[in-house]
Amino acid sequence: MNAPEARILRLTSFSHGGGCGCKIAPGVLGEILKGAGGAIPPALLVGIETADDAAVYRLNDQQALIATTDFFMPIVDDPYDFGRIAATNAISDVYAMGGTPIMALALVAMPIDKLPLEVIRRIIEGGESVCAAAGIPIAGGHTIDSVEPIYGLVALGLAHPDRIKRNSAARPGDLLVLGKPIGVGVYSAALKKDRLDADGYAQMIASTTRLNTPGSRLSELAGVHALTDITGFGLLGHLLEVCRGAGLAAEVRLADVPLLGQARSLAEQGFVTGASSRNWAGYGHDVDLGGASLVDQALLTDPQTSGGLLVACDAAEVNAVLQVFRDEGFAEAQVIGELKAGPPRVFVRR
Repeated sequence: MNAPEARILRLTSFSHGGGCGCKIAPGVLGEILKGAGGAIPPALLVGIETADDAAVYRLNDQQALIATTDFFMPIVDDPYDFGRIAATNAISDVYAMGGTPIMALALVAMPIDKLPLEVIRRIIEGGESVCAAAGIPIAGGHTIDSVEPIYGLVALGLAHPDRIKRNSAARPGDLLVLGKPIGVGVYSAALKKDRLDADGYAQMIASTTRLNTPGSRLSELAGVHALTDITGFGLLGHLLEVCRGAGLAAEVRLADVPLLGQARSLAEQGFVTGASSRNWAGYGHDVDLGGASLVDQALLTDPQTSGGLLVACDAAEVNAVLQVFRDEGFAEAQVIGELKAGPPRVFVRR
């Protein structure tokens, strides 16, 4: 491929889906994993039982190892930005368990006969830049020749065993705090059709490359009972995982859910992903939309790539939680609802 061709190459043209929108639909995934698992050693503190963000293994009385992996096809065309987004997304799961990242391994699958080596190199450099910002090395990895470009990380972290924040430990009366605005999937749909302007692209990159660093500090707050991050199953899907894990219902105030600046307008124009409808098909039976519109439904099920932390905390601790977010540069963090006794279900209120 010559230089002019390399400049106009669109990474997203190689992928059938981008970012966390590539996830297998929740209903299908449930069928695939039905009966999976096996004997659980006592040192395995968190496994697959509640669809948590990472596995956690107790090393000793003071340390637990957090292990996770995430990878996907391009959500943007710029290779450096793609690498940054994928790496930020993978590391997020360590923060979502309340841990501190310690190192990463790169997962690189590329169509070697179709992508210039300089493009592949820029993807890897983007991932390296995020790992450097997180203060961790990429200590190795694995590469294969693939039909579609795929990049991600295995991310490892540490936390005190008593400070691991599961997605299943929420309590009745807990308030729900969301750390980032939603709408990344809507933006990506518009981008793929050349309808996302420069300001929208800048918003998208700023959100998806912002490390969820508040997670490490939130683990120190006793009033923080549960943590997760919002990714491919959308806000409703990951909130339902919290509800199911704790055996609780949730109420979400639609007006309080933060959105990326152009998200509603773009959704109203029809820029939604196929993953949004698959998400709704997988768990919509456990959601009461309360008169919310189809646009609202699309936003609440919108797959987030490198989305924000969702915190369930004691009402008395909510100001401290919000302060942690503010200190770490997450000015949009907001209380969006609460958890209450009842069968696992989400009620959306306008």
